Amino acid sequence: MSTDNGAPVRFLNYPTPTPREIPYNAPPPRNNPVVKGVALHYLANVVATVPGVAYLLWRNAGFASLRNLEELDGVDPRYDPTVISLPRPGDERIESYTNAVNLRVLPKDAKGRFYTVADFHDAYKSGVLTPTDVVERLLPLIRRDIAQRSPLSTAFMESNVELIMQAAEASTKRWKQGTPLGMLDGVPFAVKDDLEVKGYKRYIGTRHDYTEGKEVETSWCARKVEEEGAILVGKLTMHELGMDVSGNNPIWGCPKNPLNDSYYPGGSSGGAASAVASGLIPFAIGSDGGGSVRIPSNFCGLYGLKTSHGRVSVAPMPDAGKSVTVRGPLASSMADLEISYRVLAQPDPSNISSSQFSPPRAVTGPRNKILGICKPWFDRADPPVQEACESALQYLQSELGYKVVDISIPLLHHGQLAHAMTIMAEGASAHKTSIYDLTPANKVLMSVARQTPATDFLLGQRVRNMLMEHLAHLFQAYPGLVIVTPTTPNAGWPIGDGDLAYGISDANTQLKNMEYVWLSNFCGLPCIQLPVGYVNGVKGTGKVPIGLSGQAEWGSEDALIEFGFDGEKWLNEGYAGGKVRPGGWVDVLKR
Repeated sequence: MSTDNGAPVRFLNYPTPTPREIPYNAPPPRNNPVVKGVALHYLANVVATVPGVAYLLWRNAGFASLRNLEELDGVDPRYDPTVISLPRPGDERIESYTNAVNLRVLPKDAKGRFYTVADFHDAYKSGVLTPTDVVERLLPLIRRDIAQRSPLSTAFMESNVELIMQAAEASTKRWKQGTPLGMLDGVPFAVKDDLEVKGYKRYIGTRHDYTEGKEVETSWCARKVEEEGAILVGKLTMHELGMDVSGNNPIWGCPKNPLNDSYYPGGSSGGAASAVASGLIPFAIGSDGGGSVRIPSNFCGLYGLKTSHGRVSVAPMPDAGKSVTVRGPLASSMADLEISYRVLAQPDPSNISSSQFSPPRAVTGPRNKILGICKPWFDRADPPVQEACESALQYLQSELGYKVVDISIPLLHHGQLAHAMTIMAEGASAHKTSIYDLTPANKVLMSVARQTPATDFLLGQRVRNMLMEHLAHLFQAYPGLVIVTPTTPNAGWPIGDGDLAYGISDANTQLKNMEYVWLSNFCGLPCIQLPVGYVNGVKGTGKVPIGLSGQAEWGSEDALIEFGFDGEKWLNEGYAGGKVRPGGWVDVLKR
């Protein structure tokens, strides 16, 4: 097995390493219809009501093509991608995840530098500012329930002022008494709307309150962050049901992309990315079932971590996306991604899989620096994206000692279809309210999702097993392997005319954005997104970020974080322009 800090890593549910040398076949051109505006409104009603139309769209998307795969003969289905890295001798839980982490903060003069957790900590420790000061500055910018709303408030769905002020005053008191709880005490953060939070409603981006007026308990991962003294300042906008990657939500509004407001912020954790990239908060907690942490992090120039399946407790959570969705942080710096991850990833004793994972801890010993590239897959990215990613990879090799190896991955096109079929079917089965309450785009999507026959769903899970067994083979052949791809093959997604009123149904662009991200969701791998460059936008004012992703063996988040710090070094030391800070960035610690 792989090694980490010099000790063997033991696994539970590890796939049988089995190489599958199947030549790469590029997918055929996508021919899904692109519909928006009033036409989408009428089409959605037709798809939802006229028998057979939704099934025609299902077949047109290519889902039936899994039936023709002779390579699946003899392959069993696998429904759960959870592979647990078990604790090793001495892997006791750490008493404090915020005192134990030695934050590696960028220099104060770093180009495009955002405030970090350490900056909030220093401001409170010096007495220059208090947590109450910061919250009072934030609230007018993030509240959507006031007459003079800030444009930034679209990133937030709800902010419970009473709870926020109580938390801020308690933190301020601790600081004045010299008894802060740790580095996160008084630091503002927020969570995506699909997490449950005590004192808040939960819409999942829809019109319907899924709490049904009942009191709910705060999700484990958010509660762990609050227990460190951090102040939860609200719930964040998301794409309706998390079922797209643009961030376009006609009900709650499309959050601003701070770098270029003519571009989508990405989704479905669009509010999280918008809030962090605006400088309002240093990190947020999102969820990721098909790139929903990494795509918005990419579009908004942030760092994002999709965790191993089952590592971060999702309790309590409905069944939507059960076999593909995880929680993970988005942050403006690697230091904040590291500290937020270590806190929210604490094993949950009440959650079967989370409780068995080895506790998160920094990698202190030597590690293998091996990057794997499936070249024909990598080369599907647009030329500017390829160029930016290759420049970063060259730096990692020449300056930081990484080695690049060629790898192959079987059935990538069919794997993406299998993942899409799976997340759509799981989402449709969990959706309990009327389909007619949804926005037009999701009315179409949910209608199509319900067409998946059980036999085709099973074929998809056989593809999953084949992929996981091949990935296990790669990780055994190359210990420490990080599989690198662009995060998306395109630089951002421009907002089209008429997109925002009714939403947009554009499966072609949706699938293009998900070209690389789906693999880690479907197979349960951890994956990190890093900004590595920028291009000029095709519309609007401002730069558009380009991201590089690395996915590694199950349970290897701590090693991926080290890879992330190396990527941050490229952006701040190797990349000529350095990190770009948005023109409308909010200075929340201004004296």
